[in-house]
Amino acid sequence: MTVAVGEKAPDFELKDNHGRTVRLADHRGRKNVVLLFYPFAFTGVCTGELCALRDELPTFVNDETQLLAVSNDSIHTLRVFAEQEGLEYPLLSDFWPHGEVSRAYGVFAEDKGCAVRGTFIIDKEGVVRWSVVNDLPDARDLNEYVTALGQL
Repeated sequence: MTVAVGEKAPDFELKDNHGRTVRLADHRGRKNVVLLFYPFAFTGVCTGELCALRDELPTFVNDETQLLAVSNDSIHTLRVFAEQEGLEYPLLSDFWPHGEVSRAYGVFAEDKGCAVRGTFIIDKEGVVRWSVVNDLPDARDLNEYVTALGQL
């Protein structure tokens, strides 16, 4: 079951592509969070979505907002992916226990072994204020994120 709008976002602690620990709770009271789950690094749709975010980075990483992108890839894979694509925001590894955070948000596809395309906008109090979940082949609309952030 996907985390619903109006519910408190499940807290988590994951390693980023540089091996640093990132906690959702660290942003509480300070920043809104755009939490984006994607299936796999280096795949066509994922690369397109993450590069589109890179190209609009000031909208998603600023004094009010932090972008966190989560996949089930290892931190080593994510490090190479970020370097290759010039991604300067945290890519978080939900590799082990495999898919634990993706499952907590209700976006893990058991039959595929990866997260589907789920995005959750979480306010400064830790409450989900907007979400969208797409199947693996269906890219998300970046403009929807911008609109949802503008309503916070």
